[in-house]
Amino acid sequence: MGYNVAVVGATGSVGREMLNILEERQFPITEVTALASKRSAGKQVSFGDKTLTVKKLDDFDFTGTDFALFAAGGSISEKYAPKAAAQGCIVIDNSSHFRMDPDVPLIVPEVNPEDAAGYTKKNIIANPNCSTAQLVLALKPLHDRAKIKRVVVSTYQSTSGAGGEGMDELFNQTKGMFVHDEATPSIFTKQIAFNVIPHIDVFMDDAYTKEEWKMVVETKKIVDPSIKLTATCVRVPTFVGHAEAVNIEFEEELSADEARNILRDAPGILVVDNPDDNAYVTPVECVGDFATFISRIRDDSTLDYAINLWCVSDNLRKGAALNAVQIAELVSRDYLKKAA
Repeated sequence: MGYNVAVVGATGSVGREMLNILEERQFPITEVTALASKRSAGKQVSFGDKTLTVKKLDDFDFTGTDFALFAAGGSISEKYAPKAAAQGCIVIDNSSHFRMDPDVPLIVPEVNPEDAAGYTKKNIIANPNCSTAQLVLALKPLHDRAKIKRVVVSTYQSTSGAGGEGMDELFNQTKGMFVHDEATPSIFTKQIAFNVIPHIDVFMDDAYTKEEWKMVVETKKIVDPSIKLTATCVRVPTFVGHAEAVNIEFEEELSADEARNILRDAPGILVVDNPDDNAYVTPVECVGDFATFISRIRDDSTLDYAINLWCVSDNLRKGAALNAVQIAELVSRDYLKKAA
């Protein structure tokens, strides 16, 4: 059985990655449609060995489309996702717009697949924030064993998290500095080349950024509302791949050795952790991979029941496009076929 699939925002970094992953994972497709704004209509994008001509989103009829993967930003999702859903299409949205809607499931398939059943309320499923997606993969299997009390996370997020323009700004500033050009920020608030910026998204009233708030509320919705989490989100001068330094405090004893064994068996995770051999994964090494990598698992000597770990993932994949395709796989496997 094949499905008709539309990718909204098909000319952007995440949209292109969605098309790549749909083909790589051989999602059963009868027809795939690339959609974008008026200014991108007529452009061409690749889908395997095929070339797709981009169509205009604003006058597209979603009737007969089974899945629409949205990767075009919150304002586009707000306007067009309900329209697509009302026409019978299952929307999987990568923006933040629907994430905290109580009638919209927020899904990481390896963590809370059972919550996907709620998609029928609005025909919309939300993809979590890129930094949240990789974090909850590590938290859930540990939480199942020893119940997490508190999490402290510091992120090291690549410029692709701000889209293609963010990557361009890093490239142009880096190149320009070698010829003594001034590194004038445009996408970011400060110079990003050879620098780090402790500021992602807007500041909120409590002095945290919205990116940090997202990690808190999304982790609670996906894993457990009782988990206390505090985050500091930092933009770093890399192109692809988010990293996180995570401190996890439990309600009962869980050693680093046991945590390592649990994570080795967890879906979506690869443990690479051997200090004697410098075995740990960095962002540049995770690019293009489906897995979320866990390294540097160690006991926290300052607390009775706590560990530290290092978590790395390709943010364009598990943090966005891959997770969206996995949600489509989950729904098609567990719900559409049952209803057929």
